[in-house]
Amino acid sequence: MRRDLASIVAMAAMLVVSQVAALALAPIFLLLQFQAFPEPTNPANPIIYIVLILLFTAVILALVRYKRRNLAKYVILGSIFLTVSFVFIVPLYLAMYWWMDPDLAGNLATVGAFLLAILIVYALYKYPEWYLVDTVGIAIAAGVTAVLGISFAIFPTFLLLIGLAVYDAWAVYRSKHMVTLADEMTSQKLPILLVVPKKASYSYLEQKSLKEQIAKGEEREAMFMGLGDIIIPGVLAVSASIFLRPEFGYPDTAVGSLPAYLFIAFATMVGALMGFTILMRFVMRGNPQAGLPLLNGGAIAGYLISFALVFGSYRSFGLA
Repeated sequence: MRRDLASIVAMAAMLVVSQVAALALAPIFLLLQFQAFPEPTNPANPIIYIVLILLFTAVILALVRYKRRNLAKYVILGSIFLTVSFVFIVPLYLAMYWWMDPDLAGNLATVGAFLLAILIVYALYKYPEWYLVDTVGIAIAAGVTAVLGISFAIFPTFLLLIGLAVYDAWAVYRSKHMVTLADEMTSQKLPILLVVPKKASYSYLEQKSLKEQIAKGEEREAMFMGLGDIIIPGVLAVSASIFLRPEFGYPDTAVGSLPAYLFIAFATMVGALMGFTILMRFVMRGNPQAGLPLLNGGAIAGYLISFALVFGSYRSFGLA
């Protein structure tokens, strides 16, 4: 594990950067009503979201199975285009809002986001090297985490994290289709995974099949982590930073210089990092590991402990 310490730290840093960016974006997204669901407290929302994930995964796996890998690639690139377009509208709008008419800024931000999405997708299609994949992946993760965090109140977020942790464990250890999906993502060089090289000479363009490397017991030259492993535990941190505020009925208190809601959000991130640390010990053994059980479990533990320290059992840990 020591020789891979730099790669592990780099991956942890990506997790922190994307989640901190999501915390910064979330209040702005909420103000502009960029929510995925109109009623964040509805417990059906996470069920709908999980079903959509299952359907999308099933479509990609079906295309791979029936030798339509190029079509699968275009479907994923199309989804990346839509996601990037959506995520970058707000930052571009804010960059122009201060010095021009708001309506004009909104129109230019929309056009700019679509043009930027076209440029990014084209770059990923033509030259998907690991640093480009990681940069786009972190930006997507930050935006999606912010959107989901303002779309799920605390209780629905708990349902989401628990449901996806169970699914991830089943998909990796039982059905093993998540390994197939990861292999496809690396083969197509798509930014659904974060890639952290172990060697300076590594090129993602020359990455071999993950499934073949695992079967042969070969040492891999890079570490991989799905964007979902960053996004999903981050949703709880963002949700805490939004829905534990005084305007949602919680006491207006602070821990040191931090408002209570931010203290709990950061503690949730720390919990996820603790889960990440434990996860890495299993990953170093060389076999594929389900990330969400430990990452989500750590985030939930960080949330519950910090909430109890700040509010006690007030309103049943925010789940009521």
